[in-house]
Amino acid sequence: MFSGDDIVYLKGVGPSRAKVLAAELGIHTVGDLLEYFPFRHIDRSQQSTIATLNEDSGYVVLRGTVSNMQTASIGKYRERLTVDFSDGTGSLQLVWFQGTKWVRDKLKPNVKYIIMGRPTVFNGQWQMTHPELETDMASDSSRQPYLPVYSTTEKMKSSGLGTRAMARLTETLVGCIAGIEETLPQEVLSQYHLLSRHEALKAIHYPDSLAQLDAARTRLKFEELFFMQLDYQYSRTVRQQHSEGRIFGHVGNLFNSFYNEHLPFPLTGAQKRVIREVREDMRSGHQMNRLLQGDVGSGKTLVALMCMLIALDNGSQAALMAPTEILATQHYNTFLRMLEGMDIGVELLIGSVRAAEKKKMKARIASGETKIVIGTHALIEDDVLFADLGLVVIDEQHRFGVEQRSKLWNKSVPPPHVLVMTATPIPRTLAMTVYGDLDCSVIDELPPGRHPVRTFHRTEPRRPLVFHFLKQQIDAGRQVYIVYPLIHESEKLDIRDLEDGLEMVQSYFPRPQYATSMVHGQLSAEEKDFEMRRFKEGKTHIMVATTVIEVGVDVPNATVMVIENAERFGLSQLHQLRGRVGRGAEQSYCILMTKDNLSGSSLERIRTMCSTTDGFLIAEADLRLRGPGDMQGLQQSGMLDLKLASIVDDEPLVAATRNTVQDILAADPTLSRFPLLQRHIEHSKNKMLWGKIS
Repeated sequence: MFSGDDIVYLKGVGPSRAKVLAAELGIHTVGDLLEYFPFRHIDRSQQSTIATLNEDSGYVVLRGTVSNMQTASIGKYRERLTVDFSDGTGSLQLVWFQGTKWVRDKLKPNVKYIIMGRPTVFNGQWQMTHPELETDMASDSSRQPYLPVYSTTEKMKSSGLGTRAMARLTETLVGCIAGIEETLPQEVLSQYHLLSRHEALKAIHYPDSLAQLDAARTRLKFEELFFMQLDYQYSRTVRQQHSEGRIFGHVGNLFNSFYNEHLPFPLTGAQKRVIREVREDMRSGHQMNRLLQGDVGSGKTLVALMCMLIALDNGSQAALMAPTEILATQHYNTFLRMLEGMDIGVELLIGSVRAAEKKKMKARIASGETKIVIGTHALIEDDVLFADLGLVVIDEQHRFGVEQRSKLWNKSVPPPHVLVMTATPIPRTLAMTVYGDLDCSVIDELPPGRHPVRTFHRTEPRRPLVFHFLKQQIDAGRQVYIVYPLIHESEKLDIRDLEDGLEMVQSYFPRPQYATSMVHGQLSAEEKDFEMRRFKEGKTHIMVATTVIEVGVDVPNATVMVIENAERFGLSQLHQLRGRVGRGAEQSYCILMTKDNLSGSSLERIRTMCSTTDGFLIAEADLRLRGPGDMQGLQQSGMLDLKLASIVDDEPLVAATRNTVQDILAADPTLSRFPLLQRHIEHSKNKMLWGKIS
């Protein structure tokens, strides 16, 4: 069979199972099945005995005979089958709830069987539920030494496609597959001593040894990472060499006037460096695609504004797109404050703007009267037209979908320069991999006068002391946040909710001496804005909220962030929430309230938060704890759709593939000597990379 053949024609599949494989796993061809890799292997030679079983035994292989087969009805249409199994050192009970007729027909007394599964203790007796089962053919030299184990679903199992059935299919397939084409250049295979693709795909399912399995996994991981690097770096190479870009050749009156007369504080060295990097991009003649990383409070917004002024000085407009109305409004008010006294038209285009005003606003944007536009998804509506859009800034870009970003890209010809901002620091390994087609800038200094936020871990018995501390801060003229993971009480989760928390807070901080605001996701935009405005103006002392305040709230007078059930949050979210305080000159604090008995990973997250305020160290810890799939929405966007490789665990392979791709493109930017790689690029032309969609 060939890899492109329909899976329906593989022996043991047929039309019915083919539909299940397509629906459950996206397997349509025999090539798809060949690339559905087992998540582990069972070494048939490593057999255990019943006498040596213990609670830590895990998945075991046992050899013995069966007896005493019994069935019992469990409901109208189901039955339970129990069978005694003995290996001479002891006995255990085998149990089936599905496929009982097939098992009854298969099992024979006085025949040696091998069973594989995870034993448990039930009513004081060892038991194994739905074990994998096969006849012991000790003299059969053709039997594979390592049995693959595949992930399956309930629908697959009910269609007779459990892990053992999948193993039978792949065993049939590796015995007849032909025409597996190589994808990597021969010089790369030789340089890293890699198996051929044909050898690797066979060995990943049925290796002859653990060494061969390791070699197969290395080859296939290398391939995944290599082509991911090639996609990003080739895109960057093409953009740098061929993309037409607006030439913003000079810095004019607006930039210089702002720099000399309106800076709210002196620029840090890091901010100056980033502005220089952006200036070089925008006057290079190539379209800029730059990722700007900066920790919470590092001054990214000021850098973005100054870059916009360069665009304005060169006769173009600039736009900033934010994920929420709260954050867009925050940027708008910040820009108005910073640009006070300068004759620059700034508009706020968000969904809640009245239709009549929105129509006038769009006309001003289309005519070029409005120079800077700040907005949400409303910016990408088809009827929002620009006279000459020269620079786009996208804040918290991972909150936007691919199509949303691409629409903003197409608002101008030639396309605008793009500055992508994130306040969630990205570990260097991840940034160099998945943002390989963007140039990266980092603001790694805090503005002068900012104090690192001091972070403490507290449990429920110390709540009175925590609330006493909050009173001290409020009485000194400060404000505080208290954040809850839920709005309403949950029957399933033993955690505090906002409604209960508000009642407790108001009982401890009585009115009228203390005033409280409440913000959560079920409020209307007007209600949220009203409560946020009251808090920002100092009319309320305590903001009780859910994570809607994670991004977009800037209240320099707020000095304490209390996070309830902090163990329920990930590291990046905890860091974002902590970033809501420490934005003024006063010392600020973050208090992580948790239950007493934390699990290992939860405790590590809390300890990490208490030990550092460095966003990049926190991002590295988050990557280690959670893996890259959950960070920045990368898994959802398909950017890290890796079957075997791990950005975290396989960092040496990440580095090797990145360096190899760099060397290949440096020597041959068009890949003229690498027809295999050219073919891959041709097939992935429609893949949307960050540089094309930001």
